[in-house]
Amino acid sequence: MTVSRKSGHWFVSFLVDDQAVTPEQHVMPNTAVGIDRGVKSAAVTSDGDFHDRAFITAGESARCRRLQQRLARSKRGSANRAKTITAINTITGRVTDRRGDFCAQTASRIVAKNALVVLEDLRIKNMSASASGTVAEPGRRVRQKAGLNHAILDKGWHRLELALTNAARYTGSRVVRVNPAYTSQRCSACGFVTEHNRESQSVFRCKATGCGHAEHADVNAAKNLRHAGGQLVPACGDLGTSRSVKQEPVSRATG
Repeated sequence: MTVSRKSGHWFVSFLVDDQAVTPEQHVMPNTAVGIDRGVKSAAVTSDGDFHDRAFITAGESARCRRLQQRLARSKRGSANRAKTITAINTITGRVTDRRGDFCAQTASRIVAKNALVVLEDLRIKNMSASASGTVAEPGRRVRQKAGLNHAILDKGWHRLELALTNAARYTGSRVVRVNPAYTSQRCSACGFVTEHNRESQSVFRCKATGCGHAEHADVNAAKNLRHAGGQLVPACGDLGTSRSVKQEPVSRATG
């Protein structure tokens, strides 16, 4: 039994053995799905499903900003500062709980329908690291990087991955991670790769002669992940091997 306190509330959790055994095989053994995680939608599958939700309301967001301003003006060690911190933690606690509930429910639905779940092998900790740099070597595009960091953490990329791994134990699903290189630029229909295929954050249109395949860019990327099926994604087309492993339109919003 573990007793903990969070956001002004006490919690008691029990660790029990539910006697559940991981099935040797999924009930639908030939099913597979690729999942592209983004900042516009938390998760998009190769089946064309978009999984997302808002974890904080507009009212909570406005109140949190006011509380942050009050905190900045408060005196360290004062009773008012302690009350402000408690109020902020109450809001952030609700957000965390909603994110956890979303990830658990999404993971449960996905593994129930798929024997193989394919994710991008992302170094989320590195992707969400600060870009501020040092005094001697200040970071570049710090504001943009901070915004991307917040979006990555807000969508719960890592928490969804953990939820999928946990839920898979009850269905016999296999969760694998593949190299994300060129998945957002590769045509899932013909395999042609060029950065020009990705016209915008949401539009993918293959530029290969005689193809012309077009669909939502995140769905196309998820299909490429599913096709990879646990194998490394090779580079082809007219791109060099030094390109970023998760490349999307530079001049547009990333997702």
